[in-house]
Amino acid sequence: MRYISTRGGMPPLPFSDTILMGLAPDGGLALPESYPQISRAQLDAWRGLSYAELAFEIIRLFADDIPAADLKDILDRTYRPDVFGSAEIAPLKRLSDGIAILELSNGPTLAFKDMAMQWLGNLFEYVLARRGETLNIVGATSGDTGSAAEYAMRGKAGIHVFMLSPNGKMSDFQRAQMFSLQDENIHNIAIDGMFDDCQDIVKAVQNDHAFKARYKIGTVNSINWARVVAQVVYYFKGYFAATAGNDERVSFCVPSGNFGNVCAGHVARQMGLPIDRLMVATNENDVLDEFFKTGRYAPRGGERTYVTSSPSMDISKASNFERFVFDLLDRDGEQVKALWAQVDGGAGFQLTPAQLRTVGERYGFCSGKSVHAERIAAIRRVDAEDGVVLDTHTADGVKVARELRRPGENVVCLETALPAKFAAAIREALDRDPPRPAGFEGLEALPQKVTVLPADAAQVKALVERALSR
Repeated sequence: MRYISTRGGMPPLPFSDTILMGLAPDGGLALPESYPQISRAQLDAWRGLSYAELAFEIIRLFADDIPAADLKDILDRTYRPDVFGSAEIAPLKRLSDGIAILELSNGPTLAFKDMAMQWLGNLFEYVLARRGETLNIVGATSGDTGSAAEYAMRGKAGIHVFMLSPNGKMSDFQRAQMFSLQDENIHNIAIDGMFDDCQDIVKAVQNDHAFKARYKIGTVNSINWARVVAQVVYYFKGYFAATAGNDERVSFCVPSGNFGNVCAGHVARQMGLPIDRLMVATNENDVLDEFFKTGRYAPRGGERTYVTSSPSMDISKASNFERFVFDLLDRDGEQVKALWAQVDGGAGFQLTPAQLRTVGERYGFCSGKSVHAERIAAIRRVDAEDGVVLDTHTADGVKVARELRRPGENVVCLETALPAKFAAAIREALDRDPPRPAGFEGLEALPQKVTVLPADAAQVKALVERALSR
């Protein structure tokens, strides 16, 4: 399996090279030259596997430069009941209206990002040790990626993490999870701006090739292919849990900000998993909903990006979206490069009517939007009817799934986090605090370590230089 760039300017590379580089040298994102195809016989054979076994069967198709025994060991150490709370790793539960919730938030930081980040931490450590190299990660978070990355990388040999987050825009719980870490290899940087400003800085650092080479800069954001491929696994797991046989089809509803989560569903569907539709759920920052309804992709600046009660989706430039557009345009890297030049220039782009039809008819995408009052109402309804407390992002997904579901459609909504991370919204909805898992008592009162900087890539690079010269 070899990997190419969405912008066409990278020679094919093996898996391990792509995970250490972050952005491709031409500014694009890595994708396999072609997606492996899964037969009905393979689906039948995989249905009864444990999560770690299923992860091995899927990821080995993408990471064939890692010896099978080593890959199996990494995955067995990653997907353990003591890390994810149960032997199922990602259990499925049905609400009374028939919508299923795939639980993905039982890992160390109570968010779905742990499903990929725990693997990425172990994978980085393995690859770096095998090569005798080090890696300095510069990443951005809108809420959950940061803590998941830091908990996965803390204490890992040869790795430093510099995590950018929008200053004052996350929940108190999310901030405390990150900023309370005192490990020497963890560096939190709060940027005066929105998540998109943080993401732009990460891309600027990635595109400074001399700086990137000198300081061995990588990333854990979902622009890293290893994260996406790990997320592909739970679509298969969710499919098996939601069906009795492989002649059935399932639709997935995915709360979406940076498009990495639902991009993994797109990959699973392209591999042959019987997915009917991929429902993209946005919050008030509805750039993706606008695209899937009209074909217009028009990212907005920070001044037009709203701060909402589902803050991990407060994103207006979805970096993983480029991977889908690459497939939509029949993998024409030059065309993708031209479109993203328009995006970077503030103009965005517009699909033709035929291309927009292909988005739904060939690739199965549809979308919906949820605003604050609707997510609060969804939290109240699910609590009243099922005794289940949803976090705000999952509530957006449930609201959109109910809105879009066709008669008889088997819909699985992906859980994104536990409600403990968004206590203010839960109190508004239910007039009580959300349940808090053991071990997180007093989190917000712990000492916090963070550096506040303006939205300036030069100042971030200077901080990285100072930290690594000590």
